[in-house]
Amino acid sequence: MTDDPMLPLLARIADSLDRLAPPQQRPADFTAADAFVWHPENGWLEPIAAVSRVHINLLQGIDRNKDILLDNTRRFAQGLPANNALLWGARGTGKSSLVKAVHAAVNLEGESALKLIEIHREDLVTLPRLLGILRAAAQRSVIFCDDLSFDGADASYKSLKAVLEGGIEGRPGNVIFYATSNRRHLMPRDMIENERSTAINPSEAVEEKVSLSDRFGLWLGFHNCDQDTFFAIIDGYCRSFGLDLPAEDVHAQAIEWSVTRGARSGRVAWQFIQDLAGRLGKKIEL
Repeated sequence: MTDDPMLPLLARIADSLDRLAPPQQRPADFTAADAFVWHPENGWLEPIAAVSRVHINLLQGIDRNKDILLDNTRRFAQGLPANNALLWGARGTGKSSLVKAVHAAVNLEGESALKLIEIHREDLVTLPRLLGILRAAAQRSVIFCDDLSFDGADASYKSLKAVLEGGIEGRPGNVIFYATSNRRHLMPRDMIENERSTAINPSEAVEEKVSLSDRFGLWLGFHNCDQDTFFAIIDGYCRSFGLDLPAEDVHAQAIEWSVTRGARSGRVAWQFIQDLAGRLGKKIEL
């Protein structure tokens, strides 16, 4: 019996079709960790064993925002009504740090683990797929998008609007959405002003652009800290990590550090502490 000459060709065609086929979605294992990163290309929730975050007590100068977000997240974890939250404001002021710290704090209080799931801004168009996975899960989850903003002809904000409120399915009861942004309305002012000047109906065009932020029941504003708050952040880190130096010396070095960075913020304070600990030969662990 001779081999069919068409078999090698058919095998190559089959291999090509396999490569073109979308990757098989991995099953979600919510017992693997308390935090995950969403990978839409293969529908995978990657477990994150150690989340990069600071303890909630080390976040200074944002006490009101801390209390509001902690209370909102605590209610959500208990199965009570809670709001989506937009944390907006100056860079480096603790927005994403607060989300991660609140998640950890609530999990320390409760018996059932609250899941934190990070979705990258460029993957927002796949949010309905992620919600489909989470809707069928027993766990309660906070979806977190860091540095959320939209520019130019980017229309993915319309998908997010429908998911947060107004879609036929809406947001699942076991899911809440937290986002951070440097922009209060998630879009640059010149983009809004352009709509106002060129649209046939300016007010309607602007409303379309800014209405996404209305889908967040909580707006928490973050602003650059004053010098006393900056020193309080530095002192808290020094106590926590055992950096025993006279406060006057540390403050003088911190001022010089902030001047070279052109800002005072929680991020600048953390960068200074890392430099100080390195010069002192001290290891710091969060």
